[in-house]
Amino acid sequence: MPDLKPITALGGDKPGRLRHGALDLEENSGLALAAVALRRGRPKPAPFGLDLPGPGAWTPSGGVAAFWTGPDQWMIEGLDRADRDFTAEVMNFCPDCSVTEQTDGFVAFELRSPSGEAPILQLMAKLVNIDPTRFLSGSATRTGLEHMSVFVIRRTAQHIAILGLRSAAGSIWHALERHILRLEDRKS
Repeated sequence: MPDLKPITALGGDKPGRLRHGALDLEENSGLALAAVALRRGRPKPAPFGLDLPGPGAWTPSGGVAAFWTGPDQWMIEGLDRADRDFTAEVMNFCPDCSVTEQTDGFVAFELRSPSGEAPILQLMAKLVNIDPTRFLSGSATRTGLEHMSVFVIRRTAQHIAILGLRSAAGSIWHALERHILRLEDRKS
């Protein structure tokens, strides 16, 4: 039997990273994802003690988080849990729900600015069709990024996450990288 070696969504043995100017971009290969859909007439669960958010919101708590994806539907995130059966953990909290594994179907890219909020706002204004001044910490939504559909999460004022289909990982990275380099080059 051949030796199998795990690779990231970008095809490397280590997550992709880019540091340019005031922005840091990193592939988050440790993020586990599970989709939760409430079955008709069943009570809303509280996986890991999370109060599942409503439209446009993201709720973090102790290494897990949730964001709304549709009526009675959420995506549950597990920080640094991609190497275990995160879906089984979520199922234990959500017995009256349909829970599906999403970790290998999506890629997550984290964008941070050690220089404060301004570089994140400038990048968001160029990247996605979201008013960055109204998209505050704790916000999450699905939108377009060039020709792709992505989820955007505002984790903090200086930190956003872009989640997209794993099959589009290279295209999403290319778009993010190109915009980061252009934004910083215009300042020079």
